[in-house]
Amino acid sequence: MHHIISDMFTLSLPIAEKILRPILVYVFLVLLLRVFGKRELAQLNPFDLVVLLSLANTVQNAIIGNDNSVAGGFIGAFSLVLTNYLVVRFLFRHRRLDQIIEGRSAVLIRDGCACKDELAKEMITVHELQTVVRRQGFTGIHEVDTCVLEPGGTFVMKRKVPSDEEQKHTELVSGLDEIRDQLRRLEEKLA
Repeated sequence: MHHIISDMFTLSLPIAEKILRPILVYVFLVLLLRVFGKRELAQLNPFDLVVLLSLANTVQNAIIGNDNSVAGGFIGAFSLVLTNYLVVRFLFRHRRLDQIIEGRSAVLIRDGCACKDELAKEMITVHELQTVVRRQGFTGIHEVDTCVLEPGGTFVMKRKVPSDEEQKHTELVSGLDEIRDQLRRLEEKLA
């Protein structure tokens, strides 16, 4: 039993190497994803998902090396999380640098029409955009006033026409105003 526990926590690599490996892989992946754009982060189709999953598996050995110990895994995971925390904190304080690293937003739909130049820059087809629009609860691109692909791979959409909920809210407020007017007129008659 003692041998099993010892094997789980005995490092086969120096601690400094266990810390440095995840940092190097982190920097490499951030640069790689920045060069190849927001599409991979948005995971538009199965191919993009396969690339991200394969990428994670590919760099696993670069992060942990030949060490399969639990302690080595803890050190590698801690190094990755700490590196990310420090980078995010640094970029939060240096907004201009963050904008340079993150890139800019891309307007994919404007006034209910797909912006084909921006779609081409982001390597997104109209069909893929239509799928994203439907996932957000719209029936089609024509219902979307604007769709922006943020640097982090998030799609932000604004409805072109009021939603059912907004229409119901407007009707409710209008009905309340009407009741208020009727009560005021009734009070005036009684007074």
